[in-house]
Amino acid sequence: MNKTILTAVATLIGAISLSGCQSACEKNCGCEQTSPEPKSAFRLTSPDIAEGRPMTKAQEFNGFDADGQNISPELRWTGAPAGTKSFAITVYDPDAPTGSGWWHYVLVNLPASTDSLARSAGTDAKLRPAGTRQVRNDYGLLDFGGACPPKGDKPHRYIFTVHALKVDKLDLPADATAALAGFMINANSLGKATLTATYARPADAKSK
Repeated sequence: MNKTILTAVATLIGAISLSGCQSACEKNCGCEQTSPEPKSAFRLTSPDIAEGRPMTKAQEFNGFDADGQNISPELRWTGAPAGTKSFAITVYDPDAPTGSGWWHYVLVNLPASTDSLARSAGTDAKLRPAGTRQVRNDYGLLDFGGACPPKGDKPHRYIFTVHALKVDKLDLPADATAALAGFMINANSLGKATLTATYARPADAKSK
């Protein structure tokens, strides 16, 4: 065997050994390269509000010491999980000074064919799909209730969520609370998509 062949064989053996050592090292240190998990395709968007951005006076509550327009934003969603039989929509403020947050809106029993909710549907039944049901919010209303953080408080987060459910309908009692609806929604969830906007009111004057 001539010198050229011996050199080639030695190089091949070295490469195989190095590859084996690298594999063993990766397994031992737990650093094997893995394919990244695919991101969820379920997505919620709106032409009226934006992720991480302040809402406008249009989405402020009209009541207490607030004088907003109390307009629920238009919502659109895509990529719902396979097997979805209905949707629910919730709006929740985790920063409300109550110890348990504040439910601004709960809508259940949207048909699986639904992929959007019109602007103002939270206060106008004609804009909601047939068969849907609104649950009493923490204002005590069977409607959408806009943002109303205490004046001078830091910006509150308003989490808009569309939930994909594995049941056609949630059978809730007539006097169901938002918390009970939330429990039933999560118990039947296949997935959810969220959009979190913010809102604050000045301490010395009403929002402009």
